This record gives sequence, C-alpha cells and structure tokens, in this order.
Amino acid sequence: MAARSDSDAMNVVLVHGAWADGSGWEAVYRILRNEGFSVSVVQNPTVSLAEDVEATRRVLAAQNGPVILVGHSYGGAVITEAGIDPKVVALVYIAGWIPDKGESVSSLIDSLITNGPPGAPAPPILPPQDGYLLLDRTRFPTSFAGDVDPERAAFLADSQVPWGLAAVTGAISEPAWRSKPSWSLVASEDRMIPPAAQRTMSQRAGSTVVEAAGSHAIYLSQPRIVAELIVRAAKESEAVAHSGAR
Repeated sequence: MAARSDSDAMNVVLVHGAWADGSGWEAVYRILRNEGFSVSVVQNPTVSLAEDVEATRRVLAAQNGPVILVGHSYGGAVITEAGIDPKVVALVYIAGWIPDKGESVSSLIDSLITNGPPGAPAPPILPPQDGYLLLDRTRFPTSFAGDVDPERAAFLADSQVPWGLAAVTGAISEPAWRSKPSWSLVASEDRMIPPAAQRTMSQRAGSTVVEAAGSHAIYLSQPRIVAELIVRAAKESEAVAHSGAR
C-alpha cells in the first residue's frame, strides 16, 4: 500500500462489534495511520442499537471531511444505520451483519443461522442475564477467535463486554448501503456468522466482496488484509467521486 499525503488524507472511523471493545482495532489503526489516514475508533456501549448509533454519530460529527465507515460483526448493523450521515462516502463490513430496513441482528440470526442450512456452527451464546448476552468462555476462543494467539483469545473470553438485548433486537430504519457503496470482507473460517450468510448479505447489499481464510476475529488475526480492503474502499470511492465531479 502506498502512503497518502497529508493533503489527500481521508478519515476512517472504526466500529467494533459485540463482546469486544475498540481496542481490538489497534493493529488496523496503526497500519492505516502509517498509510496517511486519519483514524478514529468508536467505543460502543453495546447496550442498545440506538445508543451505539449515537456514539458513532458523535465520532462522525468530529470528522473534518469524508469518512470511510467500518464495522465488524454487530458493528455492521451500527454502520448500516449510522452510515446515512452525509460525511460517510463508503461502508466497509468486516465479517459483519448487513441488515436491511426493518431487520435486526436477532432477525438475521433467525433467518440465516437458525433456519439456515444444517451443519452451520452455532455461536455459543448463553441465556440472557439481566438483559445482556455473553458467550460461553470455554468455547469463545474456538468460535470467536480460532486463529488468534491462544493467550490473547483466552483474555478476550475473560474480558467480554456484555451485549444488550436492545442492541441485538434493534431494527434498521434506513440502511445506508442502499444509497452508498459498500465493501465486505468475508471470513471463510468464521464460526460466529456463517460465511454463507456473510455472502448472502453482501450480495444483497451489492457490496464489493473479498474473501480471506480467517476467523470471526480476522481484524485481530489479519489486520493487514482488513486495512488493505479499507484502503481499497477509500481509493475506489474517491475515484467514483472524482469521475462524477467532471
């Protein structure tokens, strides 16, 4: 990847998903910064979709210029709703949920996983506790972070951020991908969101799709592949904007 100059720097806003926090983006953040991008990381409370969208909008409001909005996993739902912000010029989904109008992550789980083809791995989600969901700690490393260093995967399992039911069931009012270009990284070894489901959602959204052999935590295990797709989205969205301005 060729470094960008300060004069053509673009903003990237990174949105994390469920059971994690923004610190997981550190390696992607560093690569993008070294490429000359201005990078911000959203810290979602993951209590409700509305609150997470609002947290993302606050970060978007602080950006000076166009934004590439990136979401991992549940963060895909967040950017789908928050991405209608006029500063956002492109959406990038990393092993992400890509809901349509009226859909939630919960409804997508029902349609794409529960009622999907037999044999797909089921996320080890424990029964709700006080309105929040957690993953089984013993199964977390294999399901969520199968290609992450075992010690780090164990830490992730023990430091999970509870995922609020109001986030899981929050429905999309206006999907940004219907009016803005999107890119999608499908993690072909994902055991949280089946790769087939990722492909189906990406195709429906008209996303430019790239596949890589990686776990659900591909943003941790293979940050360069993730960063390369974000750079590609930035370059291709800029090219479209420039051609339209002529």
